[in-house]
Amino acid sequence: MSLLAPTLQAFFTDRLITQKDASPRTVAAYRDTFRLLLGFVEQQTGKQPCELDLADLDAALIGAFLNHLEQQRHNSARTRNARLAAIHSFCRYAALRHPEHAATIARVIEIPSKRYERNNVSYLTKSEIDALIAAPDRTTWRGRRDHALLLTAISTGLRVSELIALRVSDVSLSTGPHIRVHGKGRKQRSTPLKAETVAVLREWLQERQGEPEDPVFPTRQGRPLSQDAISKLLAKHTAQAATRCPSLAAKPISPHVLRHTNAMLLQAARVDIATIAPWLGHESIKTTYIYQHADNALKQRAIDRTAPIGTPPGRYQPPDTLLAFLESLTIMPTTHQRQPASKQGKRASPTAKSA
Repeated sequence: MSLLAPTLQAFFTDRLITQKDASPRTVAAYRDTFRLLLGFVEQQTGKQPCELDLADLDAALIGAFLNHLEQQRHNSARTRNARLAAIHSFCRYAALRHPEHAATIARVIEIPSKRYERNNVSYLTKSEIDALIAAPDRTTWRGRRDHALLLTAISTGLRVSELIALRVSDVSLSTGPHIRVHGKGRKQRSTPLKAETVAVLREWLQERQGEPEDPVFPTRQGRPLSQDAISKLLAKHTAQAATRCPSLAAKPISPHVLRHTNAMLLQAARVDIATIAPWLGHESIKTTYIYQHADNALKQRAIDRTAPIGTPPGRYQPPDTLLAFLESLTIMPTTHQRQPASKQGKRASPTAKSA
């Protein structure tokens, strides 16, 4: 085998799995990146993947692969950057093991991520939330499950992967009701539940009759729902809700929009941004600032606090008559205050004259 094959194998087994203890989702994402890359390199060079050397993966070839992702596979810039991040991670590992290829590897590492336009945060209004939650047919088992799932997603802001991973034992409906969330990056957190959500989940779990390790929202066969299944049921209920609330028809609704909706509800309630970040499981508070940029009510309050353009500057007007009275008082000198030295001298002169 060439240098590439054993180095790539060691990168997965030694670096990702053993040293970094990367999650299965991360390993799968990196695996898919290199499957695509090796397939592309084979088409370009005619070499089997097991015949490739590290020198074959130069900056020109990696650049061509990134263009292939965007132009032929129609991947977004965000996906292109994620693939490049996996390649960069491998290159940094390979540079330590094979310094003789340092120059080639350095040129690959210098390939920058591509800038891209960030879409506006999409979220549901109060009327749209009510219409969507009311859409499932609660006379059926699936409808009651979907109703509980949608209400839980909107009231907690869970990621779709966190909803799928939610187990019966993770739900606590006693004093201080909450759910234990196994989040992104193996981080765990507790998310409180509203009284409305507690009532719906209590009824659903009584009907569900699952074991502690069973999924809260299963299929008919008792298996966890997939991401595609949740996306499909959301699209179905959104179409039904759009007949009651037409504004839903103009919005692209995804499971992540429900997460955005929860964040915007917290933002509208003037919850501090430092509280919203751990609620959503954000590792950095910088990620949470997107909701402040999207909050038009927050911007309106800022505008309301500013003077209209062209208004002449004025003095502060007290909001209360008592404060106005207090501010109108002036400090008058009293007879007991010390006089300046010059005045004291003038007062002493008559006494000296009479003497």
